[in-house]
Amino acid sequence: MTWIDLTNEQQLEDLKVKSKNTPQVIFKHSTRCSISTMAKNRLDRSAHFSEMDFNYLDLLKYRNLSSKIENDFKVRHESPQILLVKDGICIYDESHSGIDMGEIIEQSGKN
Repeated sequence: MTWIDLTNEQQLEDLKVKSKNTPQVIFKHSTRCSISTMAKNRLDRSAHFSEMDFNYLDLLKYRNLSSKIENDFKVRHESPQILLVKDGICIYDESHSGIDMGEIIEQSGKN
């Protein structure tokens, strides 16, 4: 799995634009949470799906960016959390043990 680190608001704006052509996945990860680590490990072990970009947000380092994501996409903050962004809007979000690569692919319409 190749992760794109999300570290600033401009990247988030760019992600919205890119989502018009390529679905964008945001994984909100707490490095202190064992459930979050397990979810990330499951994603890392999944077959890489090249028709989407996978973005990684370290919640502890970039809490303000997490809050912007919550406001911009109108989703309640959870950790760990997956958001699928298409055409500039969040079309799917899931958290904790519900995070599943097969579901992400299905929801993206790229299967």
